This record gives sequence, structure tokens and C-alpha cells, in this order.
Amino acid sequence: MIAEQELINSIFNIQHNFNQVAHSVFSFQYQNNKIYRQWCSLMQPEIVNTQFQLFTVPFLPISFFKTHTVTSTNFIPQQIFESSGTTTTINSQHLVKNINIYKTSFIKTFETFYGQINEWCVIGLLPSYLERNNSSLVMMVDEMIKLSNNAYSGFYLNEFDKLKTVLTELENKKQKTLLIGVTFGLLDFAEKNKMQLNHTIVMETGGMKGRKKELTRNEVHNFLKENLGVKEVHSEYGMTELLSQAYSKNNGKFICPPYMKVVVRSEEDPLQINFSGKGILNIIDLANIYSCSFIATDDAGIVYEDGSFEVIGRVDSSDIRGCSLLAI
Repeated sequence: MIAEQELINSIFNIQHNFNQVAHSVFSFQYQNNKIYRQWCSLMQPEIVNTQFQLFTVPFLPISFFKTHTVTSTNFIPQQIFESSGTTTTINSQHLVKNINIYKTSFIKTFETFYGQINEWCVIGLLPSYLERNNSSLVMMVDEMIKLSNNAYSGFYLNEFDKLKTVLTELENKKQKTLLIGVTFGLLDFAEKNKMQLNHTIVMETGGMKGRKKELTRNEVHNFLKENLGVKEVHSEYGMTELLSQAYSKNNGKFICPPYMKVVVRSEEDPLQINFSGKGILNIIDLANIYSCSFIATDDAGIVYEDGSFEVIGRVDSSDIRGCSLLAI
């Protein structure tokens, strides 16, 4: 079997051989992930004896991260990411064997879309998330703040006056700035501080958590554009159960990095997988090598022929995810 480090290297140096690397990851996880192997045996008992095809791979329901320990190989985790939730919900847990894989994933992804992190000032507006030490989102933004090496980079809780002053100074310096925040935090700031941001990207990561009246994505983006003076609002699609993210630069249409792919399953027949169309989103995240790379989410959406995708809501029976994206 291909050596683990060689497999990891192939994931992050993937070119046009996604299927080949995905096959290697599947074989590795089938052999080393007891829960996933049992699921495959239940859903597709002949999977290991047939020619590998992405549309025949069993996708593990994302809810398993709430009820089972989803790991490939046995290890003591360097980090345990936990989803946000309420006192009445069971939170997902993602046991991370090698935190450097996560860091490599989000750094390579960001720089693919936006260029070198050290060219940016990174400002995180993540109230409530900062109170948790097991948030993958907080770790990502914290690492980006450090890598930016900019004196103005940092987290802002509810210090809106200070944040406005800093953004004004950065605008005067014409400094490329990323203002990344949860939806309710950005809405609160924009409601109280109308600005004209010409050198700042405003990026929402989702998350209302009952803090405000539920708004559609278009309503949120239009409000932020009007109050903060930006032409577009960017979005990040990520979740506790993944180690990769997708980004949208406009219109809520997300693009994946080379080691992530989104396909769509039929709501009537979860085994019917299509590479484009409308349905429920399944995610292949090859960076998830030590948990499960083939995940059936609870997000309804559209996958386009070019591989980009849109989130249009959630399956009725699924509970509300703390970082869930807004329905259109």
C-alpha cells in the first residue's frame, strides 16, 4: 500500500489525477477506518471488488461525527475540533491526527484564491466562537493572523469603535485587508458603522445561531454591500467535519481547491450520485485522510458542470448547524 506520507504529498500536489488519488485515499480508509468499512459493507458490499468510480463510493452520513469516533488508523489526536451548537444538540467531533495537514490545507486554499497571506491584514470578527478553544474556524483565522505578520491583524470581539478606527486607517494606507466574520457579527458591525471599504474584502462564514431574524443570503449580502460600501461579499464554506474549505467571491457560488470536490445525491435515492444538478451535497475532502474523505452532508444545493456549487438550504430533518450557511 502507498506510504501514508507519500499519500499526503499526492493530495496536496494533485494535478489532473483526482480520481487516482481519491482511489488511494478510499483504499487507505477502507482498510484503516472501521466505521467507514462497516458503512461501505452495508451500503455497497461489492465496492472493493469493482472498478473504482467516484459515483459508486459510499458517502458516510455527517451525523456519524456526532455518534461515532470517525478515525482512520488508531491515534492520539493532536486536536479535537467540535461543532458549535445549543444545550439540546449533540455536537460533532473531528479527531485530528496531524494538525499540520489542516494548516497546509487552509493555507494552500487561501493562497490559491487570494495570494500570499503575508500581503494581507487579517481581521477576525468571531464573537462567541472565540470563547471556544476547539473551533476549527478560530484556529484557521488565528493562524492566518500570525502569518499575515501585520501589526493591525487580530481578533475583535465586540469592539466595534476600535474596529472602525482600524479599518479606516487601513483604508487610508490602501492596505489589502480581509475582514472575516460570522454573519451575525458582520451584520451587527455594519448596522452601527456605515463605511466605504475600497481595499477590504468582507467575507462571511455563515452562522446566525438565532441571534437575529433569519435572512436569506441575498438579504445579508445586500445589507453588507450597502452599509460597508463593498461591491461583493465573499463567503467561506467549511465545517467541523472537514479539513478543506471552498470560497465564493460573489453570488454565493463556491469553488473548491484541487483536493476537494462536491457532488450531488438524490433526495429520493441517496445512492444516486451525480456530478452536477440539484439535490443534497456530498463532499470529497481528500485532506480528511485520517477521518473520512467521503461525507454526505445535510446541505441542499446545486452543483454546476464546472464543479462550482451553491448552497440553497438544509434538509428538513437535519438540526441547525452553528456554522450553517444561510438558505436562499
